Amino acid sequence: MFIPLHDKNALRFIPFQIVTVGLIAVNVAVYLWQQSLDEASFLAVVYAGGLTPTTLFGGVPLPPDLDAFPVAVTLFTHIFLHASWLHLIGNMVFLWVFGDNVEDAMGHARFLAFYVASGIAGGLAHAWFEPASAAPLIGASSATSGIIGAYLLLYPRVKVWVLMLMRIPLRLPALWALVSWVAFQAYFALSGTWSENAWWAHLGGFAAGLALTPFLRRPGVPLFGPIASPNQEAVRAPRFR
Repeated sequence: MFIPLHDKNALRFIPFQIVTVGLIAVNVAVYLWQQSLDEASFLAVVYAGGLTPTTLFGGVPLPPDLDAFPVAVTLFTHIFLHASWLHLIGNMVFLWVFGDNVEDAMGHARFLAFYVASGIAGGLAHAWFEPASAAPLIGASSATSGIIGAYLLLYPRVKVWVLMLMRIPLRLPALWALVSWVAFQAYFALSGTWSENAWWAHLGGFAAGLALTPFLRRPGVPLFGPIASPNQEAVRAPRFR
């Protein structure tokens, strides 16, 4: 696996990625609120706002004290809850590195709709493939996986700095980095190995990103776009601190 660090892919249509930054701010604010709760209340929020497959598709109700939202609403609320700082930061890094260019290609309103739709699609995929799971699904990873799908379609040749295996910085075409990410998710999803990672949610969000991007991109924004111009691609490696 890798962590994205930086891309040199200038914005072309918008002066600033206001929705991307706003989503990061909302996710951080929600998690800070979660952190202000005691342990029992923290878990209650996770179960109330998380997406539980047995409740969504199996009709198994939550206990009355946790039944805060209609089950359909948890398809939305689960996207904004996180289990830990590491969980939150991992998702927000992907959103920060790749979200600005996808927002640029779609426009603010369509990008926001795209983000939420990808998150819902990932939640549905998780519940469909894990219908017996009574564990709540939380996190923005299905929504950020949609962004990965969009970036792969829009900017496959743009070079991206990534940190491989948490220690090796590499500059790779987005195509190589993101296809390896998809292969990693698919391998573990199909292997059936239990994990805290919701592999099918990632793949469902990614598939939604692939499906929606051709329809939500601005007119004139090509798929499989050309590599950034020389003035956008720095020849020196950025410094990592």
